[in-house]
Amino acid sequence: MTKQQANWSPYDNNGGSCVAIAGSDYCVIAADTRMSTGYNILTRDYSKISHLAEKCVMASSGFQADVKALQKVLSARHLTYQHQHNKQMSCPAMAQLLSNTLYYKRFFPYYSFNVLGGLDSEGKGCVFTYDAVGSYERVGYSSQGSGSTLIMPFLDNQLKSPSPLLLPAQDAVTPLSETEAVDLVKTVFASATERDIYTGDKVEIVILNASGIHREFMDLRKD
Repeated sequence: MTKQQANWSPYDNNGGSCVAIAGSDYCVIAADTRMSTGYNILTRDYSKISHLAEKCVMASSGFQADVKALQKVLSARHLTYQHQHNKQMSCPAMAQLLSNTLYYKRFFPYYSFNVLGGLDSEGKGCVFTYDAVGSYERVGYSSQGSGSTLIMPFLDNQLKSPSPLLLPAQDAVTPLSETEAVDLVKTVFASATERDIYTGDKVEIVILNASGIHREFMDLRKD
């Protein structure tokens, strides 16, 4: 008789998809609100978007318990920074902090896949995309999560970012206007929801620009 044993894992994947698009003076970050495990939906109304600093927002998919732990660490580190420097952290500084925080835990990683979006010191949109152990890159647009394999080809087709090998280096920001970027985000989520069972219910869209931050929601299919 073979030995029976339970396979326990400290990780789970709660699914969901995140998208961020940077423009010349804005940044759009979006994520769906479904949280699942296996074939079960745990909740249809869970925000995957976290407001880290005045001009910096993070959307995360993966294991939501690890995401919550990561958000707490970043929040505490940001509070320390504000006490020491008497100002809010910039988006590129937060991007480096997030990379360091993930890399520090590389031997028992936070199972979270993040996109960070916001405005840089010049007021330009910026998007940073990550793997689970802190490797990151500044890009014009990105997607993470269970629907990213469906969303990224669509964004590549519509936005075609310049090669990072081009010299002189070309700006990664997308040529779309703010309303066009929001419409594109709505289209990619409506498209991904058709084929990915872990993406659905609602999409939460956060828009950052010079006038501040505002949110909007769009319903997706519920099945």
